[in-house]
Amino acid sequence: FSADRTTEIGQLISSYLGREKNLEDHTIHLLFSANRWEHVPMMKEKLHQGITVVVDRYAFSGVAFTNAKGNFCLDWCKQPDVGLPKPDLILFLQLNPEAAAERGNFGHERYETSSFQEKVLQSFYCLMEDKTLNWKTVDASKSIEDLHREIKSIAEETMREVQNKPLGELWK
Repeated sequence: FSADRTTEIGQLISSYLGREKNLEDHTIHLLFSANRWEHVPMMKEKLHQGITVVVDRYAFSGVAFTNAKGNFCLDWCKQPDVGLPKPDLILFLQLNPEAAAERGNFGHERYETSSFQEKVLQSFYCLMEDKTLNWKTVDASKSIEDLHREIKSIAEETMREVQNKPLGELWK
């Protein structure tokens, strides 16, 4: 999830990302996780109704960003999210750091520096080594239309494959 900034926890996260508030690194990591857990009942309800749920970032982003700070091991970063609904597919939209920095609004929020983003990328590569998760890398430098077509195709194929599979739990 990109943080849902409408909840009380989300508002704290928003003020931290906007550099209005400083929070200790363990605290902000746990707040991001708590923000994801706030949505679990709704996610499960939708999934049980047969509705496909698409989330932006989710737990992997939180783990990668905190791990990139250098003083947090990957295992510690993953712990607060153990048991979240396990995604059937994780799409990693790959874009080189220079191209990402050229996109609109880069640099406005905390962590939006090229050197830090490179560390985040290395953390994502470590997470992708987990073969219990269905990671697919997509070239995000393509046109929006081509990117949309590829993502739609991968998503539809995954939905067919997992149609009658039970909901799993992340990192369990």
